[in-house]
Amino acid sequence: MNRSQKWGVGIGVALAVLASAWLAISWWLPSDEELAVRLTTEAEERLGVKVSIGAVHWALLPTPVITVSDFRTQQEKPVVVGKLSVYPNLSKLLQRTLVLKRVEVEDATIPRNSVYALHVEHVKHVKHDTVPQFSGEGVPLEHLTVRNVTWISYSGIATTYDGEIDFDPHWRPSHVALRRPGAAPPFVLTLAREGEQDRWQTRIAVGGGTAHGELALKTAEDGAMQLSGRLAPLDIEVASAVSTFNRRSPVSGSGSGQTVVSASGKSLGDLTRSLHTQTRFTVSSAILLRFDLDKAISTFGKEHGGQTPLQELTGQLDTQNGAEGMRLTGTDIRARAGKFTATGKGTVYHGQIEASANVDIIEGAIGVPVTLSGSVHKPKVSVPTGFLAGAAIGTVVLPVIGTAIGARIGGAIGKLFKGDAQNPVPEKKSSLQK
Repeated sequence: MNRSQKWGVGIGVALAVLASAWLAISWWLPSDEELAVRLTTEAEERLGVKVSIGAVHWALLPTPVITVSDFRTQQEKPVVVGKLSVYPNLSKLLQRTLVLKRVEVEDATIPRNSVYALHVEHVKHVKHDTVPQFSGEGVPLEHLTVRNVTWISYSGIATTYDGEIDFDPHWRPSHVALRRPGAAPPFVLTLAREGEQDRWQTRIAVGGGTAHGELALKTAEDGAMQLSGRLAPLDIEVASAVSTFNRRSPVSGSGSGQTVVSASGKSLGDLTRSLHTQTRFTVSSAILLRFDLDKAISTFGKEHGGQTPLQELTGQLDTQNGAEGMRLTGTDIRARAGKFTATGKGTVYHGQIEASANVDIIEGAIGVPVTLSGSVHKPKVSVPTGFLAGAAIGTVVLPVIGTAIGARIGGAIGKLFKGDAQNPVPEKKSSLQK
């Protein structure tokens, strides 16, 4: 047999193998319409809600791919995926094992409340002769890409992301990149795994500054996971960083500090829902936005629109994810603004704020309590009645300082007549009670 004949036989064998592969895959894969029905049924069984799929298409050339268009759940606020492209590993597929080389998600809207309302379950009845088995070993998914994916928070705030994840075996990400498209300054988060250890170098660029550090994951024998880590926020413009995620900051200025990260659970969802951060911070060149402290004190809380430049702002901020969104808690907050100093604490949850502060004049010698409550966009500012009465008297005697002294006396008188919550004023007994 000459060389040309050998090449002819080789090509013939190759074509026969390709033809056999094509017939095998064509035998397993139904038509586009049949596959759409099959995927719809399986998705409904897994998610516990009705779903609709606009179209499904599969192809072997030039690369094996299954494309799902216009997927949506039948909910008040549906989970929508404009385009989902799945690229299986062809050789594994012929062995009836599903290993995904790449998954691409484009133009998706994912309301957090709708996702939590799903009842995700494993399929109880799977026809193993028609569906390839998902591999639990090796790398079941090698690469995930997301483009224009919008997450809607518990309170309805939408943020859009682009990103990529490369996976090692056992779903360990080897590299992660997450971005907020169009954000200025840019927001970029990257994770890089340290060899085969469950440790990741973390790099974050946000608000013109950085928050670099590392994360570590420990897994117990029963599958329970514990995430821990530390970040070092540095020179982050606070208002800009918060606006990156479509939220409004109460202050502006350059923030730096130290952040401790922790979470626990038996799944990625558990880790996300339990994520807790604790940050000790200092903000330089700070400005209290949408609140004029001088005006609030001088009008006894009736007017407070404006801004307050701060010479000093420090404190601790905790964030805690939960079943109903994130809770923000500020403690040991200390601020200095001109002739005033203030200490306070507060909580923001579900768009509502509950905060209290003690505003002092002359380095803490004279103090006026102030409370904020209601919507974070338009909080109600109040000062106790006794302080208001005393302040009015003090204003007549001596402006500014007299007001503050009068407020302190007024507060004391108010407690005397109304009774302190912890030490109520005893009632006098009548002659009949003696």
